[in-house]
Amino acid sequence: MTGLILTWLVTAVSFLIISRLPFLGIEIDNFGKAAISAIVFGILNAILLPILTFFTLPLIILTVGFFFFILNAIIFALAAAIVPGFSLRYGFWSALLGSITLSIINSILLRIVASVT
Repeated sequence: MTGLILTWLVTAVSFLIISRLPFLGIEIDNFGKAAISAIVFGILNAILLPILTFFTLPLIILTVGFFFFILNAIIFALAAAIVPGFSLRYGFWSALLGSITLSIINSILLRIVASVT
Protein backbone atom coordinates (compact mmCIF):
# COMPACT_ATOMS: atom_id res chain seq x y z
CA MET A 1 0.00 0.00 0.00
CA THR A 2 2.82 2.41 0.80
CA GLY A 3 4.37 1.64 -2.59
CA LEU A 4 1.17 2.71 -4.31
CA ILE A 5 0.97 5.95 -2.34
CA LEU A 6 4.66 6.64 -2.96
CA THR A 7 4.24 6.06 -6.71
CA TRP A 8 1.21 8.35 -6.73
CA LEU A 9 3.12 11.13 -4.95
CA VAL A 10 6.11 10.76 -7.27
CA THR A 11 3.80 10.91 -10.29
CA ALA A 12 2.15 14.05 -8.89
CA VAL A 13 5.56 15.67 -8.46
CA SER A 14 6.44 14.58 -12.02
CA PHE A 15 3.27 16.30 -13.26
CA LEU A 16 4.32 19.48 -11.46
CA ILE A 17 7.80 19.32 -12.97
CA ILE A 18 6.55 18.92 -16.54
CA SER A 19 4.08 21.75 -16.02
CA ARG A 20 7.03 24.05 -15.27
CA LEU A 21 8.76 23.26 -18.57
CA PRO A 22 7.65 26.09 -20.88
CA PHE A 23 8.14 24.36 -24.23
CA LEU A 24 5.66 21.56 -23.47
CA GLY A 25 2.57 23.72 -23.09
CA ILE A 26 1.21 21.82 -20.09
CA GLU A 27 -0.51 23.86 -17.42
CA ILE A 28 -1.39 22.54 -13.95
CA ASP A 29 -2.70 24.98 -11.37
CA ASN A 30 -1.32 23.55 -8.12
CA PHE A 31 -0.17 20.41 -6.33
CA GLY A 32 -3.75 19.34 -5.61
CA LYS A 33 -4.57 19.36 -9.31
CA ALA A 34 -1.33 17.49 -10.01
CA ALA A 35 -2.29 14.83 -7.45
CA ILE A 36 -5.75 14.44 -8.97
CA SER A 37 -4.18 14.32 -12.44
CA ALA A 38 -1.85 11.54 -11.28
CA ILE A 39 -4.80 9.52 -9.97
CA VAL A 40 -6.87 10.02 -13.13
CA PHE A 41 -3.90 9.25 -15.39
CA GLY A 42 -3.16 6.07 -13.44
CA ILE A 43 -6.77 4.89 -13.55
CA LEU A 44 -7.07 5.63 -17.26
CA ASN A 45 -3.80 3.81 -17.88
CA ALA A 46 -5.01 0.79 -15.93
CA ILE A 47 -8.41 0.62 -17.62
CA LEU A 48 -8.03 2.03 -21.13
CA LEU A 49 -4.50 1.04 -22.12
CA PRO A 50 -5.19 -2.72 -22.28
CA ILE A 51 -8.39 -2.11 -24.26
CA LEU A 52 -6.74 0.30 -26.69
CA THR A 53 -3.76 -2.03 -27.04
CA PHE A 54 -6.05 -4.90 -27.96
CA PHE A 55 -7.86 -2.93 -30.64
CA THR A 56 -4.74 -1.33 -32.11
CA LEU A 57 -2.48 -4.36 -31.98
CA PRO A 58 -1.99 -4.47 -35.78
CA LEU A 59 -0.83 -0.83 -35.75
CA ILE A 60 1.47 -1.52 -32.81
CA ILE A 61 3.02 -4.46 -34.65
CA LEU A 62 3.25 -2.53 -37.92
CA THR A 63 5.02 0.41 -36.26
CA VAL A 64 7.25 -1.84 -34.13
CA GLY A 65 5.72 -0.50 -30.91
CA PHE A 66 5.91 3.21 -31.69
CA PHE A 67 2.11 3.46 -31.70
CA PHE A 68 2.29 3.10 -27.90
CA PHE A 69 3.46 6.73 -27.85
CA ILE A 70 0.19 7.72 -29.52
CA LEU A 71 -1.84 5.63 -27.07
CA ASN A 72 -0.09 7.26 -24.11
CA ALA A 73 -0.71 10.70 -25.63
CA ILE A 74 -4.41 9.87 -25.99
CA ILE A 75 -4.63 8.83 -22.34
CA PHE A 76 -2.67 11.92 -21.29
CA ALA A 77 -5.07 14.16 -23.26
CA LEU A 78 -8.09 12.39 -21.74
CA ALA A 79 -6.72 13.03 -18.26
CA ALA A 80 -6.28 16.70 -19.17
CA ALA A 81 -9.85 16.83 -20.45
CA ILE A 82 -11.25 15.26 -17.28
CA VAL A 83 -9.30 17.20 -14.62
CA PRO A 84 -10.14 20.90 -14.31
CA GLY A 85 -6.99 22.94 -13.83
CA PHE A 86 -4.95 20.65 -16.09
CA SER A 87 -4.78 21.89 -19.67
CA LEU A 88 -2.76 21.40 -22.82
CA ARG A 89 -1.84 24.59 -24.64
CA TYR A 90 -0.77 22.94 -27.92
CA GLY A 91 -3.31 20.11 -28.00
CA PHE A 92 -2.07 16.74 -29.22
CA TRP A 93 1.57 17.83 -29.40
CA SER A 94 1.51 18.85 -25.75
CA ALA A 95 -0.03 15.48 -24.91
CA LEU A 96 2.58 13.57 -26.91
CA LEU A 97 5.58 15.46 -25.54
CA GLY A 98 4.04 15.55 -22.06
CA SER A 99 3.49 11.80 -21.91
CA ILE A 100 7.04 11.09 -23.06
CA THR A 101 8.50 13.61 -20.62
CA LEU A 102 6.30 12.33 -17.81
CA SER A 103 7.52 8.78 -18.28
CA ILE A 104 11.18 9.88 -18.32
CA ILE A 105 10.92 12.11 -15.25
CA ASN A 106 8.76 9.58 -13.41
CA SER A 107 11.32 6.83 -14.06
CA ILE A 108 14.18 8.99 -12.80
CA LEU A 109 12.32 10.05 -9.66
CA LEU A 110 11.12 6.52 -8.88
CA ARG A 111 14.71 5.25 -9.13
CA ILE A 112 15.90 7.96 -6.79
CA VAL A 113 13.13 7.22 -4.30
CA ALA A 114 13.71 3.45 -4.55
CA SER A 115 17.41 3.87 -3.79
CA VAL A 116 16.61 6.04 -0.74
CA THR A 117 13.93 3.76 0.74
